[in-house]
Amino acid sequence: MEGGRRVNVSGPPRRARGLRAALAAMAVLLAACGRDDATAPVLAADPSAIPPTSTAATDGRATSTTGPAWSPLPDVANLAYASQSEAQRLDLYLPPDAEPPLPLVVFIHGGAWMAGDKRNDYAAGVVPLFVGEGYAVASINYRLSAEAVFPAQLLDVKAAIRWLRANAAAYGIDPDRIAAAGESAGAHLAALLGTSAGEAAFDDPGLGNRGVSSAVSAVIDWYGPVDLVTADAQLAANPACAGVLRAPDEPDPASSQLLGAPPAEVPELAATANPITYLVPGRVVPRFLIEHGDVDCVVPYQGSVALHDAIEAVAGPGRSQLVIVPGSGHYTAFDATSQIPTVLSFLAETIGAPKE
Repeated sequence: MEGGRRVNVSGPPRRARGLRAALAAMAVLLAACGRDDATAPVLAADPSAIPPTSTAATDGRATSTTGPAWSPLPDVANLAYASQSEAQRLDLYLPPDAEPPLPLVVFIHGGAWMAGDKRNDYAAGVVPLFVGEGYAVASINYRLSAEAVFPAQLLDVKAAIRWLRANAAAYGIDPDRIAAAGESAGAHLAALLGTSAGEAAFDDPGLGNRGVSSAVSAVIDWYGPVDLVTADAQLAANPACAGVLRAPDEPDPASSQLLGAPPAEVPELAATANPITYLVPGRVVPRFLIEHGDVDCVVPYQGSVALHDAIEAVAGPGRSQLVIVPGSGHYTAFDATSQIPTVLSFLAETIGAPKE
């Protein structure tokens, strides 16, 4: 370790038995439930949203389930990127002085997959940061686990990327320069977005913009879960977490609700929710920046180490940058401020610095 950064690491990616069978079953389910949108128009904005030339939204400040309402308001609020759920909405923030086409950062909120909002207090920190640097930002909501179990959350995130790419010209966005950034559960979805590109089972045609790519050029992963089956054992192995964990026989309620059952009881489904599963030889993997605190007792940092190792093993050295932040915990206990230069440098290297 040097400066909190782990470098020159490698290792064999893990494989999940039954993955292809699980994905095939998922594809059948989606085919049965979804509609073919070959003739469907691109979804329009919410009627209450205003054109991208404006600098205010009509719906006022939203109340977050994990943090206070905040400003600035989005330039375009509550755009519908799909039509199956009220949760399938995004807010778009556009820098006033940057020259289009703009690189785009898509922010995915956390909240254990069961709570959270696109205007939570973590978004309040990162959205102004990115917009202030000249990046367009889309902060998205997705179906939470009380409404739908996995993979609905990933289907929504991919649908949002497709919508943004299909409508990029209308908002001055460069469709070829898109990064995904997420914290906690949102980082898990961002990582899956990065590693599962091309997996047809996760691009639901019923959610719109069929045939449009949901790939991204870069992923920023802030302390995201990786292996839901081994997470509790990894937390127990961290001396910093002694005395703050659940009873050994008590399954994690968040991942259990996400999957519809405790992960250990549905290992094949849990494998489809593991970003490492898709890191197979030949996979095109975007650049990753993974940051995690070593005293995180909610999501084990060992999962981030394993994900970094797997990316480097499959995609080669330099495709992943891992920063283990000493003494940092989860969410508000994570030392995000010290990582700002690293994050901005990563974005400049991967999707380019905005033009002024």
